[in-house]
This record gives sequence, C-alpha cells and structure tokens, in this order.
Amino acid sequence: MNRRATTAAIAVSLASALTLTACGGSGGDSVAADAKQTLTVWAMGTEGEKLADVAKVYEKANPNITVKVTPIGWDVAHQKLVAAAAANKLPDVMQMGGSYITEFADMGALEPVDTKTFQEKDYFPAGWKQGQYDGKTYGVPWYVDTRVLFYRTDLAKKAGIDKAPATMAEMQQAAEKYQKNAGTKWGFYSQPGGLDTVQSFYQFLYSAGGQIVTEDGKTVANSPAAVRALENYAGYFKKGLSVKSSRPGYDVTKDFNNGSVPMFFGGPWLMGLIDDNYPDLKGKWAVTNVPTDKTSGSMAGGSALTISADSEHKEAAKKFVTSLTDAKGQADWYQRTKDLPANVNAWKSGELATDPNMKVWKTQMESAQVSPAQPKWTEITSKIDTAIEKVVQGKASAKSALDEAAQQIEGLVQK
Repeated sequence: MNRRATTAAIAVSLASALTLTACGGSGGDSVAADAKQTLTVWAMGTEGEKLADVAKVYEKANPNITVKVTPIGWDVAHQKLVAAAAANKLPDVMQMGGSYITEFADMGALEPVDTKTFQEKDYFPAGWKQGQYDGKTYGVPWYVDTRVLFYRTDLAKKAGIDKAPATMAEMQQAAEKYQKNAGTKWGFYSQPGGLDTVQSFYQFLYSAGGQIVTEDGKTVANSPAAVRALENYAGYFKKGLSVKSSRPGYDVTKDFNNGSVPMFFGGPWLMGLIDDNYPDLKGKWAVTNVPTDKTSGSMAGGSALTISADSEHKEAAKKFVTSLTDAKGQADWYQRTKDLPANVNAWKSGELATDPNMKVWKTQMESAQVSPAQPKWTEITSKIDTAIEKVVQGKASAKSALDEAAQQIEGLVQK
C-alpha cells in the first residue's frame, strides 16, 4: 500500500556525496523547445509504466521531441536519484514526492518552477505546497493522493451498523460490531509496524489536531494531541480489533474481499484494484471521509514533476510538463491510471464531477495536510514508525515512545 519506499540509511550514506557534487542553478544554455531533441524522463511505479504510453501520443503531436521514459521501482527510486545527482546525470524531468523535492531542492539539484506558466490557483493547495521549499516552488503537481475510509457495506448491515462512521469513536465501535455481530476476523486494519507505518497513523494524528513538526521547525511529536492519537491507534491492537503483525507486501484488499478486514484507510488507486480483482464485491463496499476527532484530517501525498537544474532541455521539459498537468492532460491521466488529478479544473466535468465516490476524495483532499518541508523528513518519520511499533507491541506507552521519538527528531529538524 505504501508508495514511498526510501530508507534513512540510503539518505545518510549518499546525501553527503550529493551535497559536494550537485550543481546549483541553471547549468548551461537550454535548447529551444521547437528544436529536435530527446527528453529523458524518470517516473516511478505504475506511473512510470503508464507514462510511456502518454509519451508516444505526445511525440506524434510534437515530432521534434523524442521522450525517453525510464520506469523506476519505488524501492530503488531514491537511491538512483541521489546517485544520478551526485554524478551530475539526472534526467531532464523527474517524478518526485514532497520529501524528495525538499531534499533535492535543498541540494540545488532542481530548477525553480516558472510560476507564470504554472499557477498556484489551478491546483489543490496541498498539492502545490508539496512542491515548495525555502520560499520557492520546485515541483508542478502531477497527481494528488490522500486517504479515506474503505468499508464493507454488506457486512455493516449484518453487524447492525446503519451508517458510515462519522467520528473516531464511532469507527472503533463499528470495528467492534463487525467483529462481534458479523463474525469478521478483525474489525479494522492499520499497519502495525515497519517502514512508513506513519502513513497509517497520519489520519489519527491529524484528526486529533496533532503534528510531528510544525512549519517553523518546532518538534511536537509528543504533544498531548499526538499522544492521544497514538493511544487511539494502538487501542485497535490492544482490543484485538487489528492484527499485530502483517507480512511484507501484505495486500489488505484480499482480506477486504474475503471479509476478514471490513474497514481500512486506503488511497485512491485501491478503488480500481478492488473493482478489477474482485468484481463480485461491486455494491458491497463504499468509501467515506476520515471520521472526525477534532477534525477530519488526512495525509496529502502524490507526486510532482520536477526539472533538473542542469538540464539542457528546460524549455522542452516545461512544455512536456504542461501537457501532463493542465486540465486536459490531467483528465486523460485519470482515465489511464485513476490517479486523482492535482489540477482542480480537471474535476469540473465527466466522472470526476458526477461520481459520489469522487466527491469523497475531493472533499478529503481539500483539507489534507502536507508534511513540513524538512530535508531529513524520511529520517524524522522513521522515528515515528519505531514509536508506533513499540506501542502496538505493548513495549512502551504512547507518551514514553513519543517522548523518545521527539528527542531523536529534535536533532534532525532544520529550523
């Protein structure tokens, strides 16, 4: 389920080399956009595979441009980007998430976005914010991502649940009812530990009014709100409502299909996965916004398109990025991938404007929260991953685990 697969070890081992060798600023003269040239593009995961098809369409409309797309697995993406930057061999255009953008912008490897061509008003606030660092914008939002609650409606009826949970308290009560009255093995699934457990925790944290680090660099990972959120999160495991261990590569949709797991927080790509793999589930499940604690809070994810500071094809790169991020390009990309469009204008027509499920995603995205622009964010969140796992396994209280994490995070935060 996690789309980001980076490690603190890679960041630490390679970042120093990058800092020493990456070039800042606009290296070299840029070739004119209409000149015959080849654009190199790196994109990750499923997007990397799908983008090659779009590139072929773009080449037909722009015969002077050859677009060479290299799909890269998320598990090796960070390592390859860092190594390429250190060798001054970054591609012209790169897909990057928010944590990547902060890191590479801090190192001078990215070209600032032309904000006359790409305007903030055309994108979800959270999507645009992910591309910002130190007062400048370095990434154009390509697609956005957030989390909402998936739940089995057929099993809800059997459990005596007559409406979607609207509050965090109702969600835990629903989990208990699913297990007790509908006979589900578990009531709810959340990641119990390992890399990026924080992505499951964000919904609890943000809804409780908590954060890990504030925008001005203050560590608040052990605030009362954060402690309460982790106690709530861990409560599912303590009460036997969620499994305390899950194997690597665990696919929650399989257990969602067989009824073992009737609720979980998931991303938009899972809707298509469920429809494609489990057609018999049609009409037996739904999505709803994150249940409210102090608010209904969810993480903002997704990816932006960035241009290398040293690219010699900046004008052609900008034109290609425009084709992918304007309303027409975004609507086409949604049809190909079901990725949520970052451009708000793409939501004004078609399925995006009429489907009730899409309204849930749009509402959640409008209030989704972006992680602060911290170059060491991957290392910072790894401390929260560890804290969550300790509490889930009963090895520490929420307060003590987050106190320890906050102390470790303090040394990683850029003020």
